[in-house]
Amino acid sequence: MPEHKNFPEDIAIGAPFSNLVLDDNYAFLSGLVAADVEAGKAILGDIRAETEVVMQTIRFLLGKVKLDMSDIVRCDVHMLDLSEMGAMNDVYGSFFKKGAYPARTTTQSGALFGGSRVEITCLARRRGD
Repeated sequence: MPEHKNFPEDIAIGAPFSNLVLDDNYAFLSGLVAADVEAGKAILGDIRAETEVVMQTIRFLLGKVKLDMSDIVRCDVHMLDLSEMGAMNDVYGSFFKKGAYPARTTTQSGALFGGSRVEITCLARRRGD
């Protein structure tokens, strides 16, 4: 049976989803934007700043279930403007070992939560104990 988790646990996000779901093999992370979870608001900035916050949040959530960035096997990146892909890639790529990047799809979206510029969803492989 999958485990459904939200971090922090005591925050009611007001939306019908879990930010992390675990099964025997994988950790599924819901799409993340640069956000102040307690306030329920996006933290808006340029694409580099937003990507940095999102990637730090991904690393934090994975750490809560004893995984790290090297366990990520796939990401979906949704961007408000694909012309900013180079800047997003600079930050995104810095969170992974060079040459060991997850599979990825990147799309342009018409709108993201709170006016965000980037939203990232990840799938991580759980290690056998």
